[in-house]
Amino acid sequence: MKTPQDLVSAAKAQITEVALAQAAAACDKADIVIDVREPEEYATGHIEKAVLIPRGLLEFKIDDLTATTGADTNIVLYCKSGGRAALAAQSLEALGYKQVVSIAGGFEAWNEADMPIVKPNDGIDFG
Repeated sequence: MKTPQDLVSAAKAQITEVALAQAAAACDKADIVIDVREPEEYATGHIEKAVLIPRGLLEFKIDDLTATTGADTNIVLYCKSGGRAALAAQSLEALGYKQVVSIAGGFEAWNEADMPIVKPNDGIDFG
């Protein structure tokens, strides 16, 4: 029987991960940055232009986004440490999206590198 880590490893072997050193540039270039964590995780801090779509809803919500313009939409994904984002990238690629990357190390790596984040006390309405 496989473990969740086996599934993540298999996904990471099939997707594109962007190294932290290139992550900010990838986010700037992206049509959409998606945080696939849960709402309570997102509320503690997130990458500035990230849209929250929890991993369990991604396949059902991706086409509802105005920034999603079809197969060539440039998408950057992240989660806490990279596992959920890798699985999400694999799913989006299976749906036909061609330009999907996951941030290696996820939000933890981003935050540990002192990259800019938005926190609730920064005046952002989490609606």
